[in-house]
Amino acid sequence: MNHKYSVSVCCNFFIFDVVKRVPNILSALRIILAPLFVLMYLQDAFFWAALGLIVFIIAALTDYLDGYYARRYEVTSNTGVFLDPLADKFLTFAGFICIPFLDSGQFPWWVIGVIVFRDIVITALRIWSDYIGFPMQTRYSAKVKTLVQMVFLYVVLLAGAISKAGGMPGDAATALFETGILGWFFYLVMIVTVYTGIEYLYINRRLFKSEPKNV
Repeated sequence: MNHKYSVSVCCNFFIFDVVKRVPNILSALRIILAPLFVLMYLQDAFFWAALGLIVFIIAALTDYLDGYYARRYEVTSNTGVFLDPLADKFLTFAGFICIPFLDSGQFPWWVIGVIVFRDIVITALRIWSDYIGFPMQTRYSAKVKTLVQMVFLYVVLLAGAISKAGGMPGDAATALFETGILGWFFYLVMIVTVYTGIEYLYINRRLFKSEPKNV
C-alpha cells in the first residue's frame, strides 16, 4: 500500500509540475514565433505572407492559453510573471515592425518608435513594481489600448497579406490602403497608446519613490 501510495504521489507531483510549466512554455513559444512571423510575412509571395499571418494568430492564441492554464490550475511563478508580458511585447512589436513595409508613407517608423518606447517604459515599470513588492495599478483604459492595437494589427496585417494575392481580393486590399483610413487608424493607436502610458506613470508615481521591501 505504501509503495502504491508513493507511486501515486510521485505521478501527481509530476503531472502538476508539467502543468505548472505549461504557461511558461507557451510564453517562450510566443517569443520564438514572433521573429518567425516577421520573416515569413515580409516575403513578397502571398503564400508566405498568409502563412506568416497564421503563425501570428497561433502565437496570439498561446497568450490566451497560458492565461487559461494559469487561472484554471492556479499556477504562477516569478518566471511567468516576467515572461508573459515580455512575450506579449515581442509579438506586438513584431506586428508593428511589419507595418511600415506595407506603406511607409501611411505608417511612418517614428510612430512605431513612439509606440515601442511607451511599451518598453511601462514594461520596465511593471518589472520594477514586482521587484520592490508593490503591485502596479491599472485602469480599464489599458484594456482599451490593447484592444485597439490588436484590432489595428489584425486588420492591417490581413489587408497587407491579401494585397499580395493579386486579382480582385488584392485590388480591394490595395484600394483600402489607398483610402488613407488605415493611416488615420494608425495615429489613433499611437494617441491611445501614449495616453495610457502617461496615465500609467501618473497613477503609479509612488513607485518612483519606493524602496524594495526585501532591502
